[in-house]
Amino acid sequence: MAAGTEEPPESVHHYDYAEEVPSDIQKYWHQRYQIFSKYDHGIWMTDDAWFGVTPEPVAHKIAEHVATAPAAKTVLVDAFAGAGGNTIAFALSGRWERIFAIEKDPEVLQCAKHNAEVYGVANKIWWVQGDCFDIIKKRLISVGKDAVIFASPPWGGPGYTSDEVFNLSTMQPYSLQDLYMPFSKITTEFALYLPRTSNLNQLAKYAPQDRQLQATHYCTKGASKALCVYFGDFRTTGDSEDL
Repeated sequence: MAAGTEEPPESVHHYDYAEEVPSDIQKYWHQRYQIFSKYDHGIWMTDDAWFGVTPEPVAHKIAEHVATAPAAKTVLVDAFAGAGGNTIAFALSGRWERIFAIEKDPEVLQCAKHNAEVYGVANKIWWVQGDCFDIIKKRLISVGKDAVIFASPPWGGPGYTSDEVFNLSTMQPYSLQDLYMPFSKITTEFALYLPRTSNLNQLAKYAPQDRQLQATHYCTKGASKALCVYFGDFRTTGDSEDL
């Protein structure tokens, strides 16, 4: 069947009407066309996946910035692929010879693959189910020198929005240290997508002695949605992008 016409697994949904949508994700569903402009073409989501998906305009701008890594970097690893928003944007950019999308939850990975089919890029992506740290260390170590890692980790649920300054040292289930150490051993270029209120002083501790880290706020209608921090050689402005 064509993408969007087959029946999803039991825990995967395509909600057409607001009354079908659980109350805790209704605000995300009402923003569905910002999240996936092709939502009506049959986008699949688990209920939990709504909390972590990157809005499509932000995903495309991040893909543009990640593409400024050195030309020798030809492999893109999306360490927490989720329902595929960022992975799809990376594939649509045409910048990468190979893209690996890693997702721990098999049903969410099924959503990502299906959504990439909706956008016509599924065959440009290698899909890997499992823990990203194990997979990168054991299976993708050979491509590390050629790779850029992009990581949009879970932030511990929507409760992070109540923090005036978000503590990256206690972020769950992975702290800043948990992310930085394994990724920095694999490649010199990687990017972390983090809460907009992340503690910049904590991030500054990871800056090389001879340079500053590049951090960009991604905004919609003037409101910051998230922060992306670039480690290594990226030609980004390190400013705010209003989309």
